[in-house]
This record gives sequence, structure tokens and C-alpha cells, in this order.
Amino acid sequence: MKGTIINVITVLVGSTLGLIIGEKFPERVKKIVIQSIGLFTMLIGITMIIKSTKFIEIFLSLILGSITGELLRIDERLEGLMEKVKSKISPNSPHFVEGFITATLVFCVGAMTVVGSIQEGLTGDATLLITKSIMDGITSLTLASGLGIGVMFSAISVFLIQGSLTLLGSKLLFLMQDVYINNFTGLGGVLILAIGIELLNIEKIKILNMLPSLVYLPIIIYISSLL
Repeated sequence: MKGTIINVITVLVGSTLGLIIGEKFPERVKKIVIQSIGLFTMLIGITMIIKSTKFIEIFLSLILGSITGELLRIDERLEGLMEKVKSKISPNSPHFVEGFITATLVFCVGAMTVVGSIQEGLTGDATLLITKSIMDGITSLTLASGLGIGVMFSAISVFLIQGSLTLLGSKLLFLMQDVYINNFTGLGGVLILAIGIELLNIEKIKILNMLPSLVYLPIIIYISSLL
């Protein structure tokens, strides 16, 4: 798990630098920085969506995942937990939850996360994850400067998600097939695009309730391949 550990460190370092820089910004500058992050996040989402080929499968996954998340009240439960953490760590951080969710999805949902983690689990080669770590370090600096300390806590998500993928590498090898990885990335892009919409205050979307769609997608793609 060398690649994941390096990734966690770069996120923590980048977030720390971003917090130091962000504290020097007046409120009007912070506002436009957050808007810029919203636009940047939407750009990331769009570039990820372009990789999609199984649009019906992605649509069905979103529907089923959203219904599942709503029934399980994932959004309500996780946001409640993060609010408790916020009250103890940084009660004056207005974007704590948004920072955590945004950074978690940007860092953990994408081809480099899946392929890099599985590759390290199978071969011990962490090259792709180390490359991703550098990119995430720079991105975390930018995100933390506008969204605050919540971005730093996404390091926990990086450790848990990438670490699990690495340890389960041999069992998840099928996810490296183009049909899975491209559409998984595309679905992740939809969720990241939704984050951008929220950051720009266009619409409040329960993004956390849509996360089960990431589990449904490979199942639906597999079933559709049998038909």
C-alpha cells in the first residue's frame, strides 16, 4: 500500500498549505475562489463523462443507487457525522462537509484510483498511484484554500478506498476492463458534476445518496453483457 500511503501524505500536505493560504484571503476572495472551484469541478466531471459508452446502464445505476441511498438515508447520516466532527475540530468552517465530499469524490472516483490501486495490489508497482498523488496534492491545496479543513479529512477516504482496492486487487481485476473502468469513471463524472452545481449554488443535490450507484454499475453492466 505504498502508493496509497504516499497519496494520503500528499493530500495532508497539500491541504495544510491550502489552509494557510486560504486564511489570508478576505471573504470576497474566498467567495470567488469557491465559485472557481465549482467551475473546475464541473470541468473534471465533464471530462470524465466523455469516457462513457453505457449510458442506459449508468442511468439505471443512478436511479437504483439514488433510491437505495435515500432509503438508507446515507446523506443524512454521513452529513450528521461530519457535522459532529466539524463541531469538535473546526466549528467556524462553513464549507466543512462540502470540502470533505468534494475532495473524496475528486480523489477517489476515477480510472487512476481503480487501475492504480489494483495494479499495486497485483504487481506491487505503485507508479500510477504516485503520479496520482502528486496531482491530488496540488488539487487538495486548491480545494482547501477555498473549502477549508474538510478537504484534509478526505485523506481518510483515500486511505480506506484505495487501500481496500489494493488489498482486493486480484478479486477486482475485472474492473480494469475498458467497459467497466470507462463507465465507472463516467458515472463518477456525473457525481462530480453534481458537486460543481452545488458549489455554484445552482441546486442542492443529495450526492451522498447517489453513491450506491457506483456499486450497482458493474453489476448492471455484467448483466447487460449476458443479454
